Amino acid sequence: MEDEVRKPYRKAPIGHWSHSSLMAYLRNPLAWYKRYVEHVYDTPSGPASYVGRAGHLALQHFYEGADKEVAIAAGLSYLQSIADFDINFGRHKTRAEKKKKRAHMEREYTQVIGFYLEKAPKHKVLAVEVKASTEVEGLALPLKAVSDLVVESKGYPGEVDIVDHKFVDSYSSLKEAKTLFVIQALFNYYTVKALLGRPVRRFIVYECKKSRNADGKKQLRRYALDFTQCRHEFAVFHRLINDATTEISRTRVFLPNPSDMFEGENSFDIYRLGLVDESEGADE
Repeated sequence: MEDEVRKPYRKAPIGHWSHSSLMAYLRNPLAWYKRYVEHVYDTPSGPASYVGRAGHLALQHFYEGADKEVAIAAGLSYLQSIADFDINFGRHKTRAEKKKKRAHMEREYTQVIGFYLEKAPKHKVLAVEVKASTEVEGLALPLKAVSDLVVESKGYPGEVDIVDHKFVDSYSSLKEAKTLFVIQALFNYYTVKALLGRPVRRFIVYECKKSRNADGKKQLRRYALDFTQCRHEFAVFHRLINDATTEISRTRVFLPNPSDMFEGENSFDIYRLGLVDESEGADE
């Protein structure tokens, strides 16, 4: 049966799935093992990741009631507090190059958050930065997610929408990116529904483009997924979660993926040095 929980061969080495952990496992199982099973967090993030985090922090303050200047300052302060060794500067190696890159990060952040706040979308906000986890009938492991905003659904009285923000170099094509949006959306759907006990109608994504549009068009692009039209996606999501749980519960040899543009080199180093102990993790 589609909804039947397939019992994993062994105890799963993690206590829950999140969108980030599932994507990490599908992209690079060895790097996933290091982070989510061994809890080693020493892989630096790229500048774009930190700009996005600063933007999310600014919007958290804004939707919690801070004025625009205070919200922008909060994100900028966060950016300035990050140590150089926590940033993957790529080809920028010298102190001068890193300083220049950091200045670019600050300018990029200030510009993109300014674009968003210039005419911020208006919502009746119910909750900000909603962290929740829940068990779902038919799934082998609980789900955990963080939702940027939970808002009253316009046009659907009594229901709520989940709002997610992304700061991007270029807009996504909904047709090409729909699978990624749906997977993330369903993590948020189940957790928000369990926490608030209200029907969840839509997952709304706002993409804010970092560079100014040459044609003068709006910097924000909105995508919306209506959960009432995602019946097939729900079934596929359940199968994916259970298949992934089965795999991590029975597989003890994780091979590197050197072609992974994010963590390929790091995963190969882990494999080469034998830093993952195959006898640990699943049975502890």
